[in-house]
Amino acid sequence: MNTILQNTGKISSYLIEMGISDFDEACEFVKNLPYKRNINKENIFCILEEDGGTCSTKHALLKRLADENNIRDVKLMLGIFKMNSQNTPKIAAVLQNYRLKEMPEAHNYLKLENEIHDFTTRNSKPEDFIHDLVEEIEIQPDQITDFKVDYHKKFLRNYLQQNPKINYSPAELWQIREECIVALQH
Repeated sequence: MNTILQNTGKISSYLIEMGISDFDEACEFVKNLPYKRNINKENIFCILEEDGGTCSTKHALLKRLADENNIRDVKLMLGIFKMNSQNTPKIAAVLQNYRLKEMPEAHNYLKLENEIHDFTTRNSKPEDFIHDLVEEIEIQPDQITDFKVDYHKKFLRNYLQQNPKINYSPAELWQIREECIVALQH
């Protein structure tokens, strides 16, 4: 699937100037950037300027890069998976503290020719979440902000309705989820 980058857009030009010449190299470069929250997710260069990013910002950049280079069959996906202490060990203490067995999490990744690829961290792989994936939709890069948050919050409200033994409000569950995300950055 590897494609030589053409100087056809802002992202392509930026990466070419950095010495990155093809899509596979760009994916590897992005994957090796640190995992961290970005100051302004709407800035398409945020992961490059801040030397790191999240699943959202990293995969949105790669999708935009694919679009700039007319690389077909690259889809930006938004999936909800049940994050737990087995598939995400860094959040085990947070879940235990709140007596939860899982936390539904919205995750972005790419589908390249219908095969899932995860470039979130150096060690990310689809097997980390696909067995706990409960739904997914294709989105566009500009949907990683408000749309993703709204979609995720709606899912959490439905999740709480379907699991009445979980004694948290949607706002409280969102706050616990935020603690999980902080735990992932360490």
